Amino acid sequence: MSNPLKDIMPSVLRHEGVWKGQYQHIDIHGKVIDQHASRVECVFPDSGDEVYIQKNHFTWDDGREHSVSFGGIIDGDKIFWNTPTFLGYGWAASQSVFLLELERKDVVDASFSEAIVLGESGRHRARTWHWFKDGKCYQRTLCNESLE
Repeated sequence: MSNPLKDIMPSVLRHEGVWKGQYQHIDIHGKVIDQHASRVECVFPDSGDEVYIQKNHFTWDDGREHSVSFGGIIDGDKIFWNTPTFLGYGWAASQSVFLLELERKDVVDASFSEAIVLGESGRHRARTWHWFKDGKCYQRTLCNESLE
């Protein structure tokens, strides 16, 4: 069996692999409120219900670590996620841009939109998240990643 993303949104498969980077969460005034190193592994299995699996490992300078893994399924022409912390979907907007609309389950009335932009070489990408609560932007997340 072949992963259906090969037919529905083949450009997303360019994100396969291990991405290392740095996340910065900033408030609406541009002040950094959190930052940490990231290791994000994107897997596209050829069998099973999940068409996308992401494994995250985050580390902070103070020694804290956090790991999480989640999978996504096809829902129409989008990848759909329903995890303990978020619910939503993503789709390929172009050959280099993947967009996500996600509702947070762990932050009351919060959601975010994410754009993942893949550079021409396919070895670097930039991610931006725009966080909203009660219809108003309250923070952003910036991330630069390189393929390991």
